[in-house]
Amino acid sequence: MSILYDTDKSLKERVAASLDDDFKHNAIKTAQEVFYVGRGKLVAEMEGWEDLRRHAVEVRNHVTENLDYYVKKFATNAEANGYIMHYAPSGDDALWEVLDIFEEHGASYAVKSKSMMTEEVGLNEVLEETGIKITETDCAENILQTAGSKPSHIVVPALHFDREAIADIYRKKRGYEGTTVPEEITHYLRKILRHEFMEAEVGIRGCNFAVAETGSVTLVTNEGNGRMVDTFPKIQIVFVGIDRIVPDLESLDTMMALLPRSAVGAKMTAYFSLDSGPAGPGEIDGPEEVHIILMDNGRHTLANTEFEDMLRCMRCGACLNICPVYRHITGHGYGSIYPGPMGLVLTPGLVGYDDIDNMVFACSLCGACSEHCPVGIPIHDLIREHRIKIVEEGKNHAIEVPIFKALELFWSNVPVYKAGMVLGPPVMKALAGGGDALDASSAWIPVVKGWTSTRDFDVLSTKRFTEWFKNHEKLPTEQPKQNEEGGEQ
Repeated sequence: MSILYDTDKSLKERVAASLDDDFKHNAIKTAQEVFYVGRGKLVAEMEGWEDLRRHAVEVRNHVTENLDYYVKKFATNAEANGYIMHYAPSGDDALWEVLDIFEEHGASYAVKSKSMMTEEVGLNEVLEETGIKITETDCAENILQTAGSKPSHIVVPALHFDREAIADIYRKKRGYEGTTVPEEITHYLRKILRHEFMEAEVGIRGCNFAVAETGSVTLVTNEGNGRMVDTFPKIQIVFVGIDRIVPDLESLDTMMALLPRSAVGAKMTAYFSLDSGPAGPGEIDGPEEVHIILMDNGRHTLANTEFEDMLRCMRCGACLNICPVYRHITGHGYGSIYPGPMGLVLTPGLVGYDDIDNMVFACSLCGACSEHCPVGIPIHDLIREHRIKIVEEGKNHAIEVPIFKALELFWSNVPVYKAGMVLGPPVMKALAGGGDALDASSAWIPVVKGWTSTRDFDVLSTKRFTEWFKNHEKLPTEQPKQNEEGGEQ
């Protein structure tokens, strides 16, 4: 499983590098404002938005509560449509299924549209290691593949590159000789990809929603590459997460009313495909053979737990578009292909706590993500729940235990508290060099430097509140006014 990356660096190191990248901050700020404003306008115009959200929650919860039933129903109807089903309990199982398909057909070249599920299992790296050429055809994903970079956002993954950087990447890696004008770069990319679409033996794509009632798979994109991947290669492989299933077309309509509005502030996307099998007799385009990789990869482990609500996630990115922490540390600060608030819940839910390096503490718990989630996931509550479990399992930082034990003693013992109030002010005053606050100059102090390196920590007052209150002069009590008849008003 390759959800995590850049694990040779600590969370602090990744965040420090991200904080120094002003372009990333400005790019994310701009994107957040565009998406947030667009979403706000559409929500204000749409009657019954909250009712729609509540209905979506009911639909998604219903599927989760009856997950095995809907997985079986979707698989049965998909097979009836002519799809070839493959069941993958884990990411490794999915990879083996894909390799078997390539081997069976003697295929060595594939084109691919954007898919977080394939990112999740590291499909590209595995195929390339076995000598299979795979080309990302989504514009942003192709930029990432060419640059050897990871996504910084789940909807706009190449947000961290500007036009100059993109042009330079293609000059060095693909022989591009044009300018930095985005349209010219796009035309160049379209030209080189057209040949690859025609030559590819296999097309690989993801699935936004799978419809159990009809055995259909959907694809939502803003570029025509998705349909090219879905149409030209004779062999198709579709990755479907078991948490992507909806009961029927009416439910799909509800989700599609929420998804583009929440993701990019648009009423609809440029392309929406609903596929129900390979090409039939007499049809001039479409694949001859379609394989569906139905993936669990940890989804069942989330069901029936306190994190079950996360299975409602539509991967719209609305929580990233409102998150103040994501804006500052950027997607790469998290070290996961799922960044931002949703990533803080999903990543440890899928991979556990051993390798995430305090990731779930990169959150202010402001709750904005939960307010904006179109399917009402209490994201900040789930992040807090992860923190509690980390402490309960003893996986938090070792130094935290003695610190909080000392604080417990300090706050629960009156003599110790009073002694601390007497000794604290002069000690802090000395550490502050006679100043009124510990600031960046005191960042040499262990533990405390995590705060004082970027914020001021005021020196304790020499007077306690109880002493001040005891000596405080009481204001005269205001007498009640009398009405004309002598009664109190």
